[in-house]
Amino acid sequence: MGEILVRNLDDAVIARLERRAALNGRSLEQELREVLAAAAPEAPLSPEERLEHSRRLREKLPDLRHVDVEALVRSGRDEDLA
Repeated sequence: MGEILVRNLDDAVIARLERRAALNGRSLEQELREVLAAAAPEAPLSPEERLEHSRRLREKLPDLRHVDVEALVRSGRDEDLA
């Protein structure tokens, strides 16, 4: 197994990773292994896997199909003019 040294990592990033590790019940080192492994999968996703991944992401986002975008733009524009 290889080793990697990451220099000049922002303290805030380290703190976020430590919080993430704690939430997942892992050490920082194990959490970093998980993050890196997830960021570098062994094989690219197939079209079906990409589609499924997109569907899962979409489920996490709010449904904006019924948002009146024009009203939001007008509202923002009216606030800027006030």
